[in-house]
Amino acid sequence: MSLFNRDEVVDKNFTKYVNDGNLPKALTNLLLSQTNIRSSVLISIFESQVFSRHMDLKARLLKNEGKCFYTIGSSGHEGNAVFGKVFPYTDMAFLHYRSGPFFIERSKQIPNATPIYDLALSFMASSEDPISGGRHKVIGSQVLNIPPQTSTIASHLPKAVGAAFSIDRAKDLDIIERKIKGNSIVLCSFGDASVNHATALCAFNTAIWVTAQGGHVPIIFICEDNGTGISVPTDDQWIEYNFSQRFGLDYIQTDGLHLLDLIIKSREAEKDCRLKRNPIFLHMKTVRLMGHAGSDIEVGYKSLSEIEATEFNDPLLHSARILIENQCLSSDEILKLYESARAQIGRVYDAATLRPKLESSKDVMASITANQTTRKVPKQATQKARKELFGKEFKRIDRPQHMAKLINYALSDIMLRYPNTLVFGEDVAQKGGVYHVTADIYKQFGVRRVFNSPLDETSIMGFSIGFGHNGFIPIPEIQFLAYLHNAEDQLRGEAATLPFFSEGRFTNPMVLRVPGLGYQKGFGGHFHNDNSLTIFRDLPGIILAVPSNGADAAKMLRTAVREAYENGRVVVFVEPIALYMTKDLYSPKDEKWNFNYPNVKDEIPVGEFVPYGNGKVLTIITYGNGLYLSLQAQKEIENKLKKKIKVIDLRWLSNIDIPKLMKAISTCENVLVVDECRRTGCHGEGLVTQLVGELKKPINIKLHAAEDSFISLGIAATATLPSKESIIQKALELVNG
Repeated sequence: MSLFNRDEVVDKNFTKYVNDGNLPKALTNLLLSQTNIRSSVLISIFESQVFSRHMDLKARLLKNEGKCFYTIGSSGHEGNAVFGKVFPYTDMAFLHYRSGPFFIERSKQIPNATPIYDLALSFMASSEDPISGGRHKVIGSQVLNIPPQTSTIASHLPKAVGAAFSIDRAKDLDIIERKIKGNSIVLCSFGDASVNHATALCAFNTAIWVTAQGGHVPIIFICEDNGTGISVPTDDQWIEYNFSQRFGLDYIQTDGLHLLDLIIKSREAEKDCRLKRNPIFLHMKTVRLMGHAGSDIEVGYKSLSEIEATEFNDPLLHSARILIENQCLSSDEILKLYESARAQIGRVYDAATLRPKLESSKDVMASITANQTTRKVPKQATQKARKELFGKEFKRIDRPQHMAKLINYALSDIMLRYPNTLVFGEDVAQKGGVYHVTADIYKQFGVRRVFNSPLDETSIMGFSIGFGHNGFIPIPEIQFLAYLHNAEDQLRGEAATLPFFSEGRFTNPMVLRVPGLGYQKGFGGHFHNDNSLTIFRDLPGIILAVPSNGADAAKMLRTAVREAYENGRVVVFVEPIALYMTKDLYSPKDEKWNFNYPNVKDEIPVGEFVPYGNGKVLTIITYGNGLYLSLQAQKEIENKLKKKIKVIDLRWLSNIDIPKLMKAISTCENVLVVDECRRTGCHGEGLVTQLVGELKKPINIKLHAAEDSFISLGIAATATLPSKESIIQKALELVNG
């Protein structure tokens, strides 16, 4: 045997040590006769542990043949099979990537399950993989209530907290769309190294924060502590020191190498969490075998004696000892089961290597916006219901208003129509938001549907994803665009990828409201005037809306919620703060930027743009603040050119209808793309590239965007941004050469 091939060593050790009766001593003294646990339960769990071990071994053999594409296994973590037995499959589980035993054991709760074959298809990246369709090795199942996770560090923890919080909220509101049973809890497993991640700390903090305020967060955080993060050791007491005395978080430690202790402690955690509806930290101490993954050579950072000591502490050897000493199985029966499992796994995995794979980009991308949940939007509320909701404000609803007010009206109508919508974020409830966009919504719908969050964008996003898992359409608010970067991975790595990695079996619909962009007349500097939307530009499947006026904003917001409800979409709705209260367009008190509240049935389809004017000498393509400034510039440009020009408001920065846009500019001689965001990486940059690539005849086309600079404070706040004057200058230069 090779010094470096620890897979083979671990495999042969099991047979040898069981045959010789040389088994590790128990760290926990507990006999089956001292419990109410049936021997059949232990045998079932052990079988799942053995199946998982052979899956790891076979995967590494097939990797060497170029037939398997994932070798981060569960060896050493076989104790988590107990969780698959103790917790019913109706409890949603967000799992650590070393959860093969859990998946196999939980599958036994339902008829006709094929967990070994399902996981084999995933390991082999087969297009027949029943969860991701071959897009990634993920542990997931719709029927088992296991949303798929990729190689997450801790990014799944915030959404697990959100899903847990949603359970009692959905029950209280009695929403018909809910997917998790009312008495359920949520499981969330992760490794010891993951607890140091900022995302994990956000999740723990938010669960405790909600509990401290009397809220219910029925979640069991399962820390599978093997003492190593890839090659970096975790201090033996680190997890216990950090979590055993946390306020509002019950701590239970269990021996991950001892089936009886695991079952007893898991049952205790399950009972307490289900009854008290509070978070519990279940600390499972275990080991890691065969390195981090198939390519990890442990002798590079651990001594051989350390590796061998860990290998003798193999969970399967401990389980074998427990079965033998409690007369559940003999050593011969254990070895027979072990070899029978090897043969079964071998046959299944070899068969899986022959199954079809994804081959084309079209096949890969087919699930980016997939949605297997079918539901029709609720009917519009009656006029009587609307009058009761708006009260005295209903008499003013037909008057022209600024954008902030019209978004406020739209939110009220949306929440009345969709009982499964929620509004939450920093200061959105009683205060009504920093800019009063959510004013009175709290009074209209109450604390169960409109509530404040802690100042933690990661948890706001995580809550949104979790609520989406349970039938809600969350409408969270990130207070300022610059703050979103704190939580970017929740959007990029979690929300956007869920349909892709589940072929639409799971979705996390939401409408994320983000006040932002520049031109706030010197207020707040960069962090309140961030003018970069680049992070949304390369996010597959995300809908990005940027309305320029109140009437469009109301109609687009309705479309956004419809898309989330019907199609499971994630919509980012960026609201230009500088236009919130703007009433005038050309001159003071002209009120040409006040608009009437649109009929409740009116919407603007995703991707639909609108032209202002029909001139042929020049077309300005823009959005948001850029439209406001371009319309101001339009009159002066026309006066100087003595010709009419056209201005196009894109409205949606994703799903741009390029063929239709090409047709709109086909008779034009010059095109100026005005983008208020920083030049490098802005949407305008990409649009220019697309248009140039599609043009059938030469057209003068230029980009006028903001400088690659942060926003300053005071009178220089707009110095780096496009202005009415700069748009006029760039337009005339383009037309006149």
